[in-house]
Amino acid sequence: MNTSTSPSQPGAERTDGPSVRIGALVPLTRPGWVEAGRHLLAGLELAVRDVNDTGGIGGRPLELVVRDTAADPERATAAVDELAGAGVAALAGEYHSVVARAAATRADALGLPFLCSSAVLDALTEQPTERIARLAPPQSRGWQVYADFLLGAGHRRIAVAAQSSIYWAAGTRILRDRLAPRGATLVELDMNALTPAAVCDALVDEGATALLLLVGLPDPAAPIVRSVRRDPRLARVTIGAPAGQPEFAEWAAALGADGAAVPFLRYLPERLGPLGTRVGAALREHLDAAPSFVAFEGYDTITVLAEVLRSHGTDRAGTAASWPLVAVEGTRGKIRFSRTPGINVWQWTSAPVQVVDRDPAEPDRFRILHTG
Repeated sequence: MNTSTSPSQPGAERTDGPSVRIGALVPLTRPGWVEAGRHLLAGLELAVRDVNDTGGIGGRPLELVVRDTAADPERATAAVDELAGAGVAALAGEYHSVVARAAATRADALGLPFLCSSAVLDALTEQPTERIARLAPPQSRGWQVYADFLLGAGHRRIAVAAQSSIYWAAGTRILRDRLAPRGATLVELDMNALTPAAVCDALVDEGATALLLLVGLPDPAAPIVRSVRRDPRLARVTIGAPAGQPEFAEWAAALGADGAAVPFLRYLPERLGPLGTRVGAALREHLDAAPSFVAFEGYDTITVLAEVLRSHGTDRAGTAASWPLVAVEGTRGKIRFSRTPGINVWQWTSAPVQVVDRDPAEPDRFRILHTG
C-alpha cells in the first residue's frame, strides 16, 4: 500500500511551497500486526495535521509518504530504497522489531535519518550510528521491568511459550538474566513442537506459577490462553504477555473474558499531561476506539521530527547531527536523546514503562500493576 498525506484543515495557517516529505514505514497488511499499524499511522497522520495547522516546516507543508511493510524485512528494505530515492528528509515509524532493524540498517547505509517509533529490539543496528534514533524503550529495559514485576508478585518458577524469532529469543535471554540472580527459574517451551494441551501438561510437570506468551496473535496465543484457562490444574497460573498483545482490541475480541488479567508492557505514563490528553481525545475520535501507546508513539515521532526540521533544516546530515540537541515536549513527557551503553542508536531513555492488565470486572479498563 502506497499512500501520501499532507492534509490541511479549514482555518489552518497557510503553508506554501514544495512539501517537506517524511517516509513512514507501517505494517498495514498481514502478516504484519495490522491493528498496531493502524494505530501507529493514526498518530503519525494526526501529528502531520497539527504541524501543518501551525505553519508546517518554515511555511512549507509537511507530507507523509506511507509504505506498508507487512512485517517483511525485505519489503521494508526496498521501501527505504524507494523513499530515499524519492527525496524524503527522514524516515519514521515501524512497529515490528526485526523489520525496523532491517530498515535501520539500510537507512544508515544510505545516510537517511530514521526515527524509529515503536520497535524495541536492543540491537536495532549492528554498529553505532549517528543517523538512527528511537522513541520506544529498549527491550532490555522494558523486559527487566516486567521481570521485576513477576518477582514482586512472588513468581519463582516461570515458563515461556516461545516461537522462533530474534525478538523472542532476546526477550527470553533478558528475562532469564534478570530472574536467575534473584532465585527464579525460567523454563522454555518450544511452540514449534508443542500443542496448547501439551503446554498445559508441561506447566503442571514443571510446577510453573506463570506462563509468558512469546508468540503471535491470534495463533497460537489465543488457543494457549483458552487451554490454560480451562484446565482446573492451572487455576492459579498467571498468564502474561510482555510484548503487549492485550493492549489491542483484537486480543479482547479473540478471547473475551479469558483475555483479562494478562499482564503486559505498555509505554504510557500514569497520567497524561495537557498535550497527551488533547491528542488522546483526537486519536480516540479518529480510531473510534481507545488509542494504544503505539498511537502516541506515532504522534511523538512526527512532533520530534518537525521540531528538528524547523530548527536545523531539512538537510539529511543536519537532521542526523541534531539528535543530541532535541528537547521536545511529547504526549508522554519531555523527549531527549542520549547514548545508552549497549545501544547503538540515539535513545529516549526516560520513556515511561508500565505493566498493566485488563480488569476482569471490566475488560475495557486497564489496571496499572507496576511501573519502572
